[in-house]
Amino acid sequence: MPVVVALAIAGDRVAGGVGTHETALASPDRVNLGRRCVLPGFSDAHVHFPSWALAQREVRLEDTASLDEALARVEDAVATAEPGRWLRGRGWRSGDWSPEVEPTRQALDTVTGDIPTALMARDYHSLWLNSAALAAADGTLEAAGGVVELDENGRPTGVLREESAWQFRDRYLTASDDEFVDAMRDGLKIVAARGVTAVHDKDGWLGAPRFWQRLAEDGALTLRVWQSLPYDHVGQLEEIGFRSGIGDDLLRIGYLKAFMDGTLGSQTARMLDGSGVEITSGEQLVEIIRAGVRAGWPVAVHAIGDLANREALDAFEETRDEWAPLGLRQRIEHAQLLSPEDIGRFGELGVAASVQFSHAPSDRDIAERHWAGKTDGAYAYRSLLDSGTLVANGSDAPIEELDPLAGIRAGVLRSLDDREAWHPEQAVTVEQALEATILAPAWLARDERQRGKLLPGYLADLVVLDRDPLAIEPEELREVEVVATMLGGRWVHNPPPWD
Repeated sequence: MPVVVALAIAGDRVAGGVGTHETALASPDRVNLGRRCVLPGFSDAHVHFPSWALAQREVRLEDTASLDEALARVEDAVATAEPGRWLRGRGWRSGDWSPEVEPTRQALDTVTGDIPTALMARDYHSLWLNSAALAAADGTLEAAGGVVELDENGRPTGVLREESAWQFRDRYLTASDDEFVDAMRDGLKIVAARGVTAVHDKDGWLGAPRFWQRLAEDGALTLRVWQSLPYDHVGQLEEIGFRSGIGDDLLRIGYLKAFMDGTLGSQTARMLDGSGVEITSGEQLVEIIRAGVRAGWPVAVHAIGDLANREALDAFEETRDEWAPLGLRQRIEHAQLLSPEDIGRFGELGVAASVQFSHAPSDRDIAERHWAGKTDGAYAYRSLLDSGTLVANGSDAPIEELDPLAGIRAGVLRSLDDREAWHPEQAVTVEQALEATILAPAWLARDERQRGKLLPGYLADLVVLDRDPLAIEPEELREVEVVATMLGGRWVHNPPPWD
């Protein structure tokens, strides 16, 4: 893209660069950047926004290094828990604990007593419950595609996985609409301060569209939303004739979400060695894609393990002659472990890889433990790009933090701490990381002709940074900060003048 020293904005659009319209506009406003840098606004291509917003108010266990530390943090929260209400939290990962032990209801009981407590794992695919929470279920824990962990006596340990965890969550743990909307108001302020002007939300199952609508009606929606719906809604969408993209400039409902398998952290990723949990079979995905074709909706399918990814690619290949002529922009979410022979298939088929750069350095230790000898094909972002795949970057918040600059650093440096880069051959360039965080998500949302570039006629969604990330050494990316954010020509974070 061209680099200019000035940018003219008229209404909600870019009017031109230096030497075009900036002296002819009626507006008297002029902003001196003071050697700062302006880029198109950041997008997060995979986020559970209502869940992430609510998580800011729950017990957070992401950085706990042992079971005892996690329990101590829960005990602190118990002291302020409201009587008669569930204590909720998230973020634990037993693979991060030393010594590595699995959580149990008995351990949780020691600090929670009879307060029903439910703690979602970091990967959102396992749930840790105490005895009071299990009692509320009255034995109804089993679910197709789910796992109920049992002890040597055949009793539940307190850990549920996959569909068992999700059905328990939906039955007992869902917050009220008012709680979600109130948390999202605060969340919008946080992400505006991080330069985010668009998200691809995955909480359609939760009813996210109605939350976004309430925020929009109040004039509080300060980013653009590309919303998913669960794939089992497709029949209703076809019946009423709603096509992908219904909505307005701020909120559009655009794609179907499905799951092939579980996750690395819960050891439920579906692998070529036969391990893991199958949530959707390849044959079922074929039918989901075809139903999407009939209704005019693309599919985003979660696939972590190498077998899950292969079967997802097989399904898209089998149906390609049906969806490609319609221009449906299909995508695989995560694509974490790939066999070498499958990497090139994304680009060949025209299936996007919707990945999370921050997952690679965050998961490095647990990946080396559970995927020993296979990590050459894990988080293979550079290989995907080199093969011609469209790679979009997100956070998967609340699993990782909703912070695009952190994700860009993770993609370029392949490290979140002082350790050497993990599989540096899969590092991306700064330019590639920016394209994956700005351009690719706009394309997936069919917005490539009005978002993702600061060209005449495009929406004036932009972020002001304190320095140009393309003009510094990669190690300096840790120092880059967001100064201000604009959505549609309106400042939504820190309007000028600046010091």
